[in-house]
Amino acid sequence: MSAFTQLDYLDLDDQYSEEELMVRDTVRGWITERFNPVVMEHFEEGTFPMELAPELGELGVFGPTTPEEYGGAGMNSVAYGLICQELERGDSGLRSFCSVQGSLVMWPIHEYGSEEQKREYLPKLATGEMIGCFGLTEPDFGSNPGGMLTTARKDGNDYIINGRKMWITNGSVAQIAIVWAKVEGRIRGFIVPTDAKGFSAPNHNHKWSLRASYTSELVMEDVRVPASAMLPGADGLRGPLQCLTQARYGIAWGVIGSAYACFDETLRYQKERISFDKPIAAYQIPQMKFANMATDITCASLLNLRLGRLKDEGRFTSAQVSMAKRNSCKVALETARTCRDMLGANGVTLEYQTGRHMLNLESVITYEGTHDIHTLAIGAEVTGIMAFR
Repeated sequence: MSAFTQLDYLDLDDQYSEEELMVRDTVRGWITERFNPVVMEHFEEGTFPMELAPELGELGVFGPTTPEEYGGAGMNSVAYGLICQELERGDSGLRSFCSVQGSLVMWPIHEYGSEEQKREYLPKLATGEMIGCFGLTEPDFGSNPGGMLTTARKDGNDYIINGRKMWITNGSVAQIAIVWAKVEGRIRGFIVPTDAKGFSAPNHNHKWSLRASYTSELVMEDVRVPASAMLPGADGLRGPLQCLTQARYGIAWGVIGSAYACFDETLRYQKERISFDKPIAAYQIPQMKFANMATDITCASLLNLRLGRLKDEGRFTSAQVSMAKRNSCKVALETARTCRDMLGANGVTLEYQTGRHMLNLESVITYEGTHDIHTLAIGAEVTGIMAFR
């Protein structure tokens, strides 16, 4: 069962521009026609439909806010949020694939890269001709990325990189990796070709979440790159953290797409399923659950929209993004869990999408800042006291 949600309790469509709605509806149509028919198979097989990458490039969903002069679509942040929402309405793995490409690869190249780097990489990344990944998290350093052990040592006109990164989306299918490493104690970013000698990206297998997505390690053993591979504008932990802020913004919008998908599927099911001579949706307990979910999804959508407008005005903060990411993931996962229960036995089959979304959201609520870490980020902003230092 798969269709569009009709939930728009506060007429939010009135708050979007004509162009923003056109972008949303275009991506929504592509998801329905091209992605939804194949996602169940890929989820079961643990693969991603790489043959769709060029089509995603044509849609303009890779780095859509990147300026047109570098191959992007030059869209605003709200349009980008709606894109993420529709992508994740399909599957979190698809939104992750595109988020990494745009927010964690194209964004740092545009923000921190040299003009030569921008012109060499951004147009190819925008079309999907080239796929990228982002290497920050390590086996022993997730919430504390500043403790990373990966190093880059200067050797003549080159740098030699050694280290390991974990939980890397797109790692095994990427042509370049944005790798963060310590250079004499300072964190710097490098554009590393994945075919470089000493570089490997073994997949993480046996996942029960984000199965329609490739997740790997990055292993670098004396990987040599020229000095020109360094991102000149990124110096210190602020560089990768700003990348994560961009990605978390997309996640906040994206997971609400999953919530919409689960809500819609379950509402249709409960209106059609007859129990004791009337639809299940006619009973009080299901109606209470639908009322709670509709309220939570609507509030999350309003928060995301306000954040998007602030972002386009250049006034948003990382703590505000933490609030949106934390809230949206909580709402989406609770919605998916509730809907899975309301689908009964059908909720555990891939013939229905809700269980797949529920499993995926267990990863999304964890990556790029766990619920608890974002709680502390908000708490620090509210009280002015940092709890984890």
